[in-house]
Amino acid sequence: MDFDKAREIMVDSQIRPDDVTEPRIVSAFLRTPREVFVPNARKGVAYSELEITTSPGRALWIPRDTAKLIKLAAIQPSDVVLVVGAGAGYEAALISQLADTVIALEETAALVDAMSQRFAAIGIDRAAPVEGPLAKGLPEQAPFDVIYIAGMIEVMPDSWAGQLRDGGRLVAVMAQPGGMGRGNVFTKAGDTLASREGFDACPPRFAAFDRKPTFSF
Repeated sequence: MDFDKAREIMVDSQIRPDDVTEPRIVSAFLRTPREVFVPNARKGVAYSELEITTSPGRALWIPRDTAKLIKLAAIQPSDVVLVVGAGAGYEAALISQLADTVIALEETAALVDAMSQRFAAIGIDRAAPVEGPLAKGLPEQAPFDVIYIAGMIEVMPDSWAGQLRDGGRLVAVMAQPGGMGRGNVFTKAGDTLASREGFDACPPRFAAFDRKPTFSF
């Protein structure tokens, strides 16, 4: 299979038509081999308009949703970015071509080691995989200019917002009633977060950040 050609077709048919045309973002998608981040049995559909499970509880989103959330983050070349729930590392690899430094946070040593091997294999040197609990974030390396949440969530831990630099942005797809989601960017100003909605999406969710059921008598 000609993965280079498939990558161009993905960009031309799934990303540019959905109003993601910024040259830096388009270039990042064209230069990042998505097939490296999917299981061997799924490499043939790596560039299809599909969500692809990469490990339990982790998946690559459809390319359009990833591109639109990255666009919403407005990442600058000097930014330090934290990717929460980085999974296989595809989003961190993309963002590393837009930012100064990317830290890819995952919960297990196995995922972190696998990410490190993938990044080394394709020459990604601005993304550093780190192990730790997702809900805690990475306070010892904060503040961050951007925090990118790589799964749909219902509830945002306070710890994430506390790790943003003033003027920093947190981007996430927030689950809505009925199962759909909305891409949101939260911008920090002092002690508050201002929210702006961007686009409809329904990517795989992080079940750990679902709202807990409440009981009434």
